[in-house]
Amino acid sequence: MSATSTSARPPAFARAAATISGEMSHAVTSKPRSRSGMKLFPVPQPTSSRRRPASPCRTASHSIAASLGYEDGENIPVAEMIEAVRRIAEATTLPVTADLEGGYGDPAETIRKAIGVGVVGANIEDQMRPLDEAVANVSAMMDAAIAEGVPDFVLNARTDALIKAGDRDRGEVLAEAVERGKAFLDAGAPVVFVPGRLDEEEVATLVEAFGPQRLSVIGVPGIPSLARLEELGVARVSYGPMSQRVALTALQELVEEIVRGGGVPSTMRPLN
Repeated sequence: MSATSTSARPPAFARAAATISGEMSHAVTSKPRSRSGMKLFPVPQPTSSRRRPASPCRTASHSIAASLGYEDGENIPVAEMIEAVRRIAEATTLPVTADLEGGYGDPAETIRKAIGVGVVGANIEDQMRPLDEAVANVSAMMDAAIAEGVPDFVLNARTDALIKAGDRDRGEVLAEAVERGKAFLDAGAPVVFVPGRLDEEEVATLVEAFGPQRLSVIGVPGIPSLARLEELGVARVSYGPMSQRVALTALQELVEEIVRGGGVPSTMRPLN
């Protein structure tokens, strides 16, 4: 089957929706719906739904890798990741931003490949490379986007300062996240992603350092509410593989209920 042929396979969205994550963003990407001051980017949960999302969507590298049998952490070949992203982008006329891990050895080239399949933004991890190298990668990725004709490419430049901190002093770790994030913004990234379980004071510190609508966080249990994050000036809240995990939890609970002698819950929705 050729890379562009779709007639011989099920609708692309029905397959692609199994791999993408939910995201809500008050973000610098393209004209999403608004609710009060917060712009929302809800996208399909990891089901086989053929219904199209109502707003722009973001892929999740962890979810895509898992759906294809790979462990998270750039174990999936870049060609397979880009192919999965292509299927998602082809399934909708809505803007798609892709989680591309650390760039698979060549971040700028990976951005070119992603733009080539219709992507308008991307998450790229710094993986705690030396700061000068990480900054050079950000600059090269933005240059690549401009060269490919997408000067407003939304690079969500991620620093792993918090999630790879170990038992280091929290204040020192946050200061490093600030240093890296500001350097990425100076190199041309429009938004900085700092994943980790952040409290309100830490969110405020990062927003103050980067400026309003420049911080992206991950939606894990224990972070401030969406309303409070909006008030603090957060640009975007991503949920990574959480929607896939919610769906897999529902599947596991169904199996457990059947083993107990029960059956399909009455709350099931016929989404496919």
